[in-house]
Amino acid sequence: MRNCGKPFQVYTPFWKRCLALPDPAAPLPAPKAIAAPARRPASLALDALGLEPLIPWAEGFRSVWRPGEAGAAAALDRFLAQAFDAYPERRDRPDTVGTSRLSPHLHFGEISPRQIWHAVKTAAAARGLPEARWRESRFLAELGWREFSHQLLCHFPHTPERPLRREFEAFPWRDDAARLRAWQKGRTDFPIVDAGMRELWATGWMHNRVRMIVASFLTKDLLLPWQTGARWFWDTLVDADLAQNTLGWQWTSGCGADAAPYFRVFNPTSQGERYDPNGDCVRRWCPELAKLPAEWIHRPDQAPAPVLRAAGVEPGRNYPQPIADHAAARVAALRAFASIKG
Repeated sequence: MRNCGKPFQVYTPFWKRCLALPDPAAPLPAPKAIAAPARRPASLALDALGLEPLIPWAEGFRSVWRPGEAGAAAALDRFLAQAFDAYPERRDRPDTVGTSRLSPHLHFGEISPRQIWHAVKTAAAARGLPEARWRESRFLAELGWREFSHQLLCHFPHTPERPLRREFEAFPWRDDAARLRAWQKGRTDFPIVDAGMRELWATGWMHNRVRMIVASFLTKDLLLPWQTGARWFWDTLVDADLAQNTLGWQWTSGCGADAAPYFRVFNPTSQGERYDPNGDCVRRWCPELAKLPAEWIHRPDQAPAPVLRAAGVEPGRNYPQPIADHAAARVAALRAFASIKG
């Protein structure tokens, strides 16, 4: 899809153009049978391909995901019945199941965007919702964001490795293996960051709001290259999609299409307090902090010593010391961004 002969690089006009088009055609029914080839090509046994890791890393996935078309259909049905109406208010809350969790199924082709579009349309009609309400819903807009990412990758195939905005080729990224490893392991002392990174390792998935928080922390608090984060997500996400992953990381770091303003540096503490106000997400994935009261769970480094003792939290022993000073890091990030603005 093009805008005045050029690819869209801003999401809003892209999606408005999409909504101005007729509805996508209804999906075709599944074939009753698929004819086998007359002669099967030479192949290997599935086990011989060595697709699974040597360590039992994927064990946690099986308790969370139900791969296949049936699993995709069940996830969509659950979302439409339980979460669609409240999606605009709950979609940013990692402490509750307020999203569809369809991204792995979309990535592997177990469900299509057209199927989702028409399922939403059917469910909305059954409830008597006006057409404008469901067509312009936040949920379908997020589906449109996915299509926007694929349009960008098609027209700018270099972006998985290089920034779309050329001035970012000169950005003064740091090289700090120790801080990168702390981020990967969820050992930063910023609880919402740590919770997200640990959930990612355990289940292969992370809530979208938390993805933005951890990406901002890596690129703007630690000034580590967005490519390192994109590679880690590519290795660990069950929904690792090249177009989505690339757009997300370039958006957060400020170097891509429709990018977040360079001065937007998420404060991981206030983001945690806003979107996980009772600390439920942190308590689940950072159990060493579970006994902290909500007032302190997103800022354990600032909690009074008696509160820490009562909760069994020992900074530097069973929970790490902060690997960054956010206020100072924000100043450094803005200085680095200013250096490439010319």
